[in-house]
Amino acid sequence: MSDMLIKLYDMPEVPAVLNGTLIKRANPVDSGRILKFVREEFNENWANECDYALHNNPVSCFIAVKDKKVVGFSCYDATAKGFFGPIGVLKSERGNKTGSALLLSCLHAMKNDGYAYAIVGWMDGANAFYEKAANAVLIPDSLPTKSIYQNLIEL
Repeated sequence: MSDMLIKLYDMPEVPAVLNGTLIKRANPVDSGRILKFVREEFNENWANECDYALHNNPVSCFIAVKDKKVVGFSCYDATAKGFFGPIGVLKSERGNKTGSALLLSCLHAMKNDGYAYAIVGWMDGANAFYEKAANAVLIPDSLPTKSIYQNLIEL
């Protein structure tokens, strides 16, 4: 479990519509539906981070919508400034680049907000996804007990 670093200088563009799925910045009006999705499909901690991102100005949460239903989400500046995540996509939608599109949407927004790098916090098993989608690299000696997460109630 380590953090990863992503350079925001050379990222591929991301289409607004991908395989019939719309990728867009979330609207706070939809926060109830988005948070319900995150709680039901993932966990309360991610819902808390997503809730925070929905209250940032500008909103730092992107969603994937297919057939008028939320099928994925991604956030930045939720855990801490400069941090990407969390991200989650319905199992049925995985493997069709929805996750990559959500990730890249957030990374482009971070770059537009003035960031040069993004930190992906507390990587646990998804390293290959971030390496492939965004050329992320591991940050040495960045275990959760030595990171932004050390002040959680339960680590």
